[in-house]
Amino acid sequence: MTLDRFIRVRYRADEEKVEALREILSELGLDCARTIEERVDLQFDALRNLHGNLKNDELFIKLVIANSIVSYQLSAKGEAWWWEFSRYFSGNPPEGSIVGAYSAFLPNSKTNRRLTAGKLRRLERLEPFLDSLSLEDLRNYYFNGMELLRNELAKTLGSRKSAKTIVFAVKMFGYAGRIVFGKFVPYPMGIEIPDDVRINAYTKRFTNEPPVSFWRGIAEETGIPPLHIDSILWPVLGGHDEVLTRLKKYCTKWKEVLRLANL
Repeated sequence: MTLDRFIRVRYRADEEKVEALREILSELGLDCARTIEERVDLQFDALRNLHGNLKNDELFIKLVIANSIVSYQLSAKGEAWWWEFSRYFSGNPPEGSIVGAYSAFLPNSKTNRRLTAGKLRRLERLEPFLDSLSLEDLRNYYFNGMELLRNELAKTLGSRKSAKTIVFAVKMFGYAGRIVFGKFVPYPMGIEIPDDVRINAYTKRFTNEPPVSFWRGIAEETGIPPLHIDSILWPVLGGHDEVLTRLKKYCTKWKEVLRLANL
C-alpha cells in the first residue's frame, strides 16, 4: 500500500495552459469527439469495411477485441495496421479458432511483425473468454457494461485495468458496437486515457502529474470522457496529411482542434 492514497501529492502545472486546454475542450465537446471518431479516424473506416465483408456481427466484434489486444509494438502507423487487419480477415474469415487465424496472419504481417510469439500467447489467454460470449452478451457490454468488459479483459490477461491495450480494446469495442448496434453510446468516465508515448509527451506541456490522473481531472471538468479526449487529441499528435484533410472536411471546429497543437 502506498502513501499517495493518503497524501495528496501537489504537482507542478502551467495553469494558464491548463485553463486554455479546458476552454478548448469544453468548446469542442462530445459531438466533436464523435465526429473525429466516425468521420476522420481511418481505423473506424477499416472496421466498417470488415463488418460489411464479414457479415457476422458476433465474429466481427470478437475479432476487433482480439486485434486490439495485439495492437502494440507495431511496424507501421496504427491506421495501416487496422487496414491490413480489415483486408486480411475480409478475405480470410476465421474458420476455426481466432488464435489459429492469427497464427497464419501475424508472422506474415507487414505492419505488426514484432513479438509475434508473445502476442499469440495473449490471444490464447483471451480466446476462452471470447468463446464464452454471445452476441447478446456483447450487446449488454456495449449498452450497459463497458467498464465491466474492461475489468474482465484485465482479469483474463493479468493486466492492470489502466493498461494501454486494455483501454484501447474497450475503445475499439465501442467503435464496433456503434457499427453493429447502430447507436452511439459514450465511453464511461471511469475508463482511462491510453497512457502511450504521445499522450505522455503532450501531458508534459501542462504538468508533471501522471497522464492518467491529469486527464481524468480534465475529463471531469469538461464533461468529456477520457477515451473521447484521446480521440480529439489524436489528429493533433501525429495525424498524417489524410487525417488533417478529413478533419477539415468533416469537423466544423477543426481550427479549435488544431489550436491544441500550439498549447
